[in-house]
Amino acid sequence: MPDEIQPGQVGWVDLTVEDAPGIRDFYRAVVGWEYRDVEMDGYSDFAMTNLEGQDVTGICHAKGPNEGLPASWLVYFTVVDIAFAVDEVRTLGGEVLREPTDMGAGQFAIIRDPAGAVCALFQPGEDQPVTAEAAGIGDAG
Repeated sequence: MPDEIQPGQVGWVDLTVEDAPGIRDFYRAVVGWEYRDVEMDGYSDFAMTNLEGQDVTGICHAKGPNEGLPASWLVYFTVVDIAFAVDEVRTLGGEVLREPTDMGAGQFAIIRDPAGAVCALFQPGEDQPVTAEAAGIGDAG
C-alpha cells in the first residue's frame, strides 16, 4: 500500500484464484515479481513485490474473505466512509456484491456500477486514517 492514502486513489489491486501458488509462480516468471507470505486464518495469501521489495499487488486464495470472488484483477478505490459509499452505490443504481467486510488493514466492499463494471471500495483502518484534509474536505486555508 502507498505510504500516504488518499481518497479516490487506487489503493490496491489483487487477484483471487483457486490456485494461488500456481498463479503466484506464473507472475513471478512473467513479470519478475517476488513475493512475501501474508498470514490469513490458517493459510497464506501472497503480496507480490517489486525488485526493491515493495508490495505492488496481491494474489489471494479464493477462500476466507475472498470466497466467491471471480478470478479477475480487482481494483480497490479508497474512500473516507465505506458505509456512506455503499449507500451511494445503491442510491445511484449500482449493486453491492459484498457488504463491507473487515480485513487487517481496514474494510472493503465489492460493488458493481450501473454499467456492470466490478470494483472494490476500501476504507483504511484506524492505523491508516484518511483525514478530511487528505480528502480535500473542509477549509482549504
